[in-house]
Amino acid sequence: MDLQNKVAIVTGGSRGIGLAVVEAFLKEGATVVLCGSRKETAQQAVDGIKAKDPKAKVEGICPNLSDYASVKEAFDSVAKKYGKIDVLVNNAGVSENTPFLNYTEEVFERVMDLNVKGVYNCSKAVSDYMVKQGNGCILNVSSMVSRYGQPAGIAYPTSKFAVNGFTLSLARELAPKGVRVNAVAPGVTETDMVKALPQQVIEPLINSIPLHRIGKPEDIANALVFLASEKASYITGVVLSVDGLART
Repeated sequence: MDLQNKVAIVTGGSRGIGLAVVEAFLKEGATVVLCGSRKETAQQAVDGIKAKDPKAKVEGICPNLSDYASVKEAFDSVAKKYGKIDVLVNNAGVSENTPFLNYTEEVFERVMDLNVKGVYNCSKAVSDYMVKQGNGCILNVSSMVSRYGQPAGIAYPTSKFAVNGFTLSLARELAPKGVRVNAVAPGVTETDMVKALPQQVIEPLINSIPLHRIGKPEDIANALVFLASEKASYITGVVLSVDGLART
């Protein structure tokens, strides 16, 4: 299996794309620590996984990703327990669609605190371990809106554009130390939020995608499995679009 004996931390791992990533990593042989926003949601995800596979090597934690001290304490405990951290998947994030004329500083800061500062905090907390090991992999979840924008909710595409820049820059800095840094940019994906959209909204979205379907969380998870594996050992500083679109 591609991730045999790897120890991975997945933020936002209790549902949606994050949960699909956790399950895919477990299937490939990794030990996975998933981060939830609350202790209850993290444990619920762990219980759901273990109900299907009692031998699954998974546990849950719930640090405040916007607070470096909280992240460092939680990740230090993971490193102490398992002796290493091989992979970090920065998946946790929040989206919103407030029109710009109605924007407040609080709305903007809430999105940036998790989507950007959270990525920084988690990456900083694992980088010391990875550099000491001489290897490791940091994977960030961006979005197609980092390339194309969106009609409202300016903070979300802004935060994901920042994630792209963070990915490219950190990849350059950590590559000589044996640490790879990449990102995936999902397109429209079948999460709870998308499932709740009315059919008249969904159909034009599907018609705009050359593959004529919305992405599944597993599509994103499969890309992250590849980037975390040794099959991608010569790939760093890439923002991989996983959106079903054809490009020229």
